[in-house]
Order: sequence, then C-alpha cells, then structure tokens
Amino acid sequence: MAPRASLLKGVAEIILHVARSHPTRVAIDGVDSAGKTVFADELQPLIEEQGREVIRASVDGFHNPRAARYQRGRLSPEGYYIDSFNYRALLDNLLLPLGPGGNLEYRTAVFDYTEDRPVAEPLKKASPDAVLLFDGVFLLRPELVGLWDLRIYLDVSYDEMVARGVKRGGGDAETMELYAQRYVPGQKLYQLHSAPKRRADLVIDNNDPLNPWAAYINPDL
Repeated sequence: MAPRASLLKGVAEIILHVARSHPTRVAIDGVDSAGKTVFADELQPLIEEQGREVIRASVDGFHNPRAARYQRGRLSPEGYYIDSFNYRALLDNLLLPLGPGGNLEYRTAVFDYTEDRPVAEPLKKASPDAVLLFDGVFLLRPELVGLWDLRIYLDVSYDEMVARGVKRGGGDAETMELYAQRYVPGQKLYQLHSAPKRRADLVIDNNDPLNPWAAYINPDL
C-alpha cells in the first residue's frame, strides 16, 4: 500500500474508534495550502465504507463579511487571525448541535465569502454516530479547541505553504504580497497564541503529499 493510502487508512481507523454519545467532531487544521481539504475528502469514503455517515464542512462556510474581515486592512495579519471567521455562527449552527446534549440539527455553511452574502442553508439532521470532518485554518484556537473530539494538524513549512499558495493563486504579485504580509504572519501569530501542534491529537507532516507521515500521535488515543 502506498504511504499516503496507508496513513489515511490508519487515521480513518483512529476516527472510527473515537467513542462518543454524539457525532464525532474532527478538526483538520493546518496552515494555508497544507492540504486540509484534500485530506478530509480522501478520509470521507474510508469512513463511509464502514457504514458511518460523514458530514463534510469547512471553516470557509463561516466567514465574516468582507468589511469585517478587512477592517484592519487587507494585508493585516492580526485581521486575518482575529477577524476572518464567525465563530459564534460556527458554534450555534454546527459544533454545539452535534455535541453533548445537542439536537443534531445543523448547517454546514451560513456565509458565501465569494459573493460576500449570507446563505440560507436548510437545517439537516445528523445521526448520533455521524462523523464531522471539518477542515480549515485556526481550528485549535482557545475558543474552539475543546469542542473537537479529535484534533488533526497537517504540518507543512512556511516555504511550502507559500509555494503552494502562490501557485494556486496564479503566481501574481498580489497573491505573493498577501502571503508575505497577511497569511504567513497571521499563521505565525496563531502558532504563538494557540500552539496548535501542542493541542493536536495527531500531527501529520504533509510537506510531501505522496509520503505524509505521523509526526505525533496522542498516546491516549
């Protein structure tokens, strides 16, 4: 079995063995362009083939409006870390309903950041043994860290983050400036403020996507 397939299979087995009386809420955190969305998407069928419902969602569905996100300036790293997302909406619409004592009625998005407008997604009902695979940046910050049942951090270097992000953004000067002035300093602020790798249950080195490896596994899992 290829290294990536083997690691994904092992992570899926860990997720499936998390025992809760409510849906298992899994955070897949990491810097920009760490491969979080792809990793979550690849985990989904491995969990579903074991008969578990999977809820896929992303922090991208819980952005603040553009005016709030850029109130400190488009290049502000503090604005990136502090103002990007509506955590109250994330808690009320997804994490708390799927948590202890929740009613299992949830939404996976409340805002379309590409159109800069709210979305009226209908409520859905989760099964009690569902698995939420939730990807995004800044997920292990103090406001959220205690609400996850499993915390995964995909680790890549800042150089790799920038190389992937600039390539994905088309390689233009504006994208390079955003990474240099907003995204990298914002991620460094997150590391300083929240120490996400120390809060994670699994830290996966994803610098080489074909050969990821588990850099840390919580011994209590």
